[in-house]
Amino acid sequence: MEAFPPLNPRAPFIWYGGDYYPEQWPRALWDEDLRLMQACRFRVATVGVFSWTALQPAEERFTFGWLDQVLDKLAAAGCKVCLATPSAAQPAWLSQRYPEVLRADATGRRRHHGWRVNYCPTSPLYRRLASELAARLAERYHAHPALIAWHVSNEYLPACYCEQCAAAFRDWLRLRYGSLDELNRRWWTRFWSHTFTDWSQIEPPYANGEGSIHALTLDYRRFQNEMLLECFKLEREAIRRFSGDVPITTNLMRFYRDLDYRLWAREMDVVAWDCYPSVEDEPLDIALAHDLMRGLRDGQPFLLMEQSPSSQNWQPYNTLKRPGELRLQSFQALAHGAESVMFFQWRRSRGGIEKLHGAVIEHGGRSDTRVFSEVQALGAELERLGARTLGGVTPAQVGLLFDWENWWALEDCSGPTREKRYLETLRSHYAPFWRRNVPVDVVFWDSPLERYRLLVAPLLYLLKEGLAERLAAFVQEGGRLLLTYLSGMVDECDLVFEDGPPGPLRHLLGIWQEEIDALPPGRTNRLVLNDGRSFVCGHLCALIHCEGAEVLGRYGEDFYAGRPALTRHRVGQGQAFYLACEPEPAFLELFYGELLEELGIAPVLATPPGVEATLRQTARERLLFVLNHGRAPATVSLPPGRTFEELLSGRQVQERLTLAGLGVALLAEPLETTGEGPAA
Repeated sequence: MEAFPPLNPRAPFIWYGGDYYPEQWPRALWDEDLRLMQACRFRVATVGVFSWTALQPAEERFTFGWLDQVLDKLAAAGCKVCLATPSAAQPAWLSQRYPEVLRADATGRRRHHGWRVNYCPTSPLYRRLASELAARLAERYHAHPALIAWHVSNEYLPACYCEQCAAAFRDWLRLRYGSLDELNRRWWTRFWSHTFTDWSQIEPPYANGEGSIHALTLDYRRFQNEMLLECFKLEREAIRRFSGDVPITTNLMRFYRDLDYRLWAREMDVVAWDCYPSVEDEPLDIALAHDLMRGLRDGQPFLLMEQSPSSQNWQPYNTLKRPGELRLQSFQALAHGAESVMFFQWRRSRGGIEKLHGAVIEHGGRSDTRVFSEVQALGAELERLGARTLGGVTPAQVGLLFDWENWWALEDCSGPTREKRYLETLRSHYAPFWRRNVPVDVVFWDSPLERYRLLVAPLLYLLKEGLAERLAAFVQEGGRLLLTYLSGMVDECDLVFEDGPPGPLRHLLGIWQEEIDALPPGRTNRLVLNDGRSFVCGHLCALIHCEGAEVLGRYGEDFYAGRPALTRHRVGQGQAFYLACEPEPAFLELFYGELLEELGIAPVLATPPGVEATLRQTARERLLFVLNHGRAPATVSLPPGRTFEELLSGRQVQERLTLAGLGVALLAEPLETTGEGPAA
């Protein structure tokens, strides 16, 4: 499969800056803003994100003068601009003049004006007005010397259930299935006598309507995802008519359930996302989210478009970032593939819902604050770092397979338990590698697999066409593959495979499933390995039969004691493992540890608990990021006989490295020192 083209960030430096809303403030304050931006080394300002009314106060009137001045001032101050289209929040005049633009809730009831992303994504009026404004912006500013990138809209959200969407959904289904007979067959509508005899009978899955046809719900998710993506593409194409050589992106949101970001990434010139950890998140969770974003374009670096410099305002508990956390989390983003460190927001708003959201400049407008000092110090470090990390890739040999449509189908399925735990399970299989400092790529059903030696695919409930064959080829050619319970259950229309699970994976795994047991909280079983080691397991326990696979572990309790719980099937030069139950974390630590040792996949660096080490590799050097997530100092032993340049301090380091609590080090080593070739 053809790889994505290299990232073209249009600037030989790490993007450092954030969201700037000058239209909120008196013009007398703009020069002070620029002075303070220069003081903290801001290089890129995102401008225009929610400025629709400021740019177009009426349908027939446009006011670009203020934006002309802002861009000219930023350019004069040496600051680049990521220019946004304002389409995420339509103005009140638009909603009032064209109420059909407003989206409808899950019962089909039209919403009132307010909030943001409150438009119907199938509305021709919204699409026309949004793309026309994007075109005007591109025509006016495509040659501006400050322009570095285009930022389309902001944090897209579904879904709309209006009559426009219902009609467009029927058209979408006609194209997808061709005929009602085919749709009824694929949706299995004869069950409960739900057969459709006319296209007009098909409605969205309203909250007070049809919710029992899982294929309908799944297709409506696909449809809404595509409609919003079409909105992005319309604005993108409007921009490209005038500004064809400037990268275009939008900001994504972690493992956001309702949008298939793999499809979005193919339409974006560079992936960008907003990182807002909750107080419950561990460094592991943030690392996994960064790896997801890096994986969306098959290993290409990404942009950290937003993070809070201090607190948020929408979490249950909006805890301040402790001194050093801002720096640590920023370098963690760089460590996992970011080419930028950006903030929301530059200056706290005096009013509105985000007036208490963190900012570089607090309400008092002062620069002698803790947050400003930390932002300023980080800017100085990034300025010294220059372009050393740009283009660096992560040479991972382990892939973790994730799929949005699988998530939708799995979580919407009725049974065998309400809690499918897809993200939790993904995390539990990621954790043993992260704790060992073994790089992991998040991969997808259509990702190139030949670069990996180990592929982990938890809860692969929905199998897309061709994936089983690609997994079989991966194993045949020497790869190691692990699949779990609930894998190979249904096709892309949520139809169970005719020969039962694991469907097309049956011959690859060498097993077939008879039943699956859902254990309530407090009830467990045991996974007993052939050597007698025993681990607690539970949640879901598949009852399987082997037809070619060898048994590595069996259930220890209940009526299925002695039946296979862990199997291995040798296929060609590789091996396919099947884990029939959810085991305790200790088992995954042991299993993956032994598998990594067998494959000869070594950690980037051995570190004490709480210290993360990651690798980015450029054409000329290896860059080791060492991050101490603990509060106490930590000492790391370095490979003997090797000398590293610590880029943040400029000193040479050998034998051991001591990090302060929440400390960061960035160790550079020429490739010729290690004998490795250039980065892929």
